[in-house]
Amino acid sequence: MVAGGLSVLFCGINPGLMTAATGHHFARPGNRFWPVLHLSGFTLRQLRPDEQEELLAYGLGITNVVARATARADELSREEYVEGGRILTGKVERLAPRWLAVVGVTAYRTAFGEPKAAIGPQPRMIGSTRVWALPNPSGLNAHWTAATMAEEYARLREAAEAPGA
Repeated sequence: MVAGGLSVLFCGINPGLMTAATGHHFARPGNRFWPVLHLSGFTLRQLRPDEQEELLAYGLGITNVVARATARADELSREEYVEGGRILTGKVERLAPRWLAVVGVTAYRTAFGEPKAAIGPQPRMIGSTRVWALPNPSGLNAHWTAATMAEEYARLREAAEAPGA
């Protein structure tokens, strides 16, 4: 779900099985993307996965690094991530969002060959697009709570709303 000129293009790792079945991003009930997006101030209310198209009105979009659906991201090969990074780069060059937010720092590291990347803004740019690595909102990511993820997502929102961003 993308469009040209977005403020932020969120990029998940790959579709989970529930997303593949429904066609809605971050559709698994335990995924915290939609609550975190709201808690961080990106949306006025918590959207449901089936309301994902409403993101466009906020200047937001969603895509994935890898198109293949799996039950778990660890089922993907390094080659799939690298190829996905190449395809994503082309998509970002065409759509030119102000920010690309890769939701999962490990996916970012692998797809873009940045093994030391950390959560937060990245030095890499894709054309005029700035890049930010965010924590993965999967329920399997126990290192981050919804509240701590929302703080990091809010840092991105503030950067995206800054004058000249």
